[in-house]
Amino acid sequence: MSDFKIQIERFGYAYGNETALRNITLNVRRNSILAIFGPARGGKTTLLRSINRLTDIGEPGTHSGRILLDGQDIYAPGLDVASLRRRVGMVFALPVALPMSILDNVAYGQRLRGVRSPSRIQDLVQQSLEAAALWDEVRDRLDAPATSLSGGQQQRLSIARVLALEPEVILLDEPTAALDPISTAKIEEALVTLKRQYTIIIAPHNVQQAGRVADDTAFFLMGECIEAGPASQLFTVPRDQRTEDYITGRFG
Repeated sequence: MSDFKIQIERFGYAYGNETALRNITLNVRRNSILAIFGPARGGKTTLLRSINRLTDIGEPGTHSGRILLDGQDIYAPGLDVASLRRRVGMVFALPVALPMSILDNVAYGQRLRGVRSPSRIQDLVQQSLEAAALWDEVRDRLDAPATSLSGGQQQRLSIARVLALEPEVILLDEPTAALDPISTAKIEEALVTLKRQYTIIIAPHNVQQAGRVADDTAFFLMGECIEAGPASQLFTVPRDQRTEDYITGRFG
């Protein structure tokens, strides 16, 4: 088995005449956190959405190159995209609480898949909320509306909802952008624990967050991966002057 859960090979993506990604080559190690950082409009969100083919929704663009998940090309003809999205879950910048109870929010995806056993649902809900560091705060009010939770709790609920689908990879697009420092810290702590079981790719809210949570990092600028490597190396002795300039705040 390869050490890499995901291999991105010369991948490009364009929306009509607008190129969002150019010639991206990047490997993602199993059970690690890869942080993709850089200024806005660098292609980070497009890459995340390409990894579980959310780019297919709406007006799809065109891609080149390959993205391999466990060695399988996710753009291969006939690939089951619904199955891919169960294996690769995504959490967005703004918390999304469905208009139902906390328990039903977490159980929603599994019920759509036909799981009806109350004990199985209960186990999944508890495991997912524990993994998202939310169980202790809501265990006595699972029937309460999810919308009654704070913003930080709703974002951890969004993570729990993804975890309940039992994915292999978790994608997070600026998951703490709208949160306070305490909620941010709880999510970052949860991510460091979650990598024991999942492979995680995050477009962090800022460079500092990348430094706190990432094992590996990649700096994106105007649709290109300028450089990638272990976080300890990239943040201390970057090879490219543009990376150093961004990290030290000279631009961006």
